[in-house]
Amino acid sequence: MGLGITEIILLLVLLCVPIWLIAFVDILKSDFKGNDKLIWLLVDIFVPFIGPLCYFFIGQKQKLSGKDQGSPPAGRSLNRSDI
Repeated sequence: MGLGITEIILLLVLLCVPIWLIAFVDILKSDFKGNDKLIWLLVDIFVPFIGPLCYFFIGQKQKLSGKDQGSPPAGRSLNRSDI
C-alpha cells in the first residue's frame, strides 16, 4: 500500500505552508536596507518553496542589526535628550 499522488501533494503542502508562514512573518518583523523587505516578500509569495528557503539562507544575513537600526547600545536606555 503505497502513497498516492494525493497523499504526496498533501504532505508537500503540509511541509511548505509552515516554512512559508515563518519566513513571511520574519520578513515582516525585520528591518532591511532600501527595498530589500519588499523584494523578499515578493520572492516569498511568488516562489512558494524555494523563496522561503532562499530567505533563510541568504536574506537572514541582509537584515539590519540593532546597531544599524539606531537602537541604544546594550545597557543604556534612551533619554529625552536622545530623541
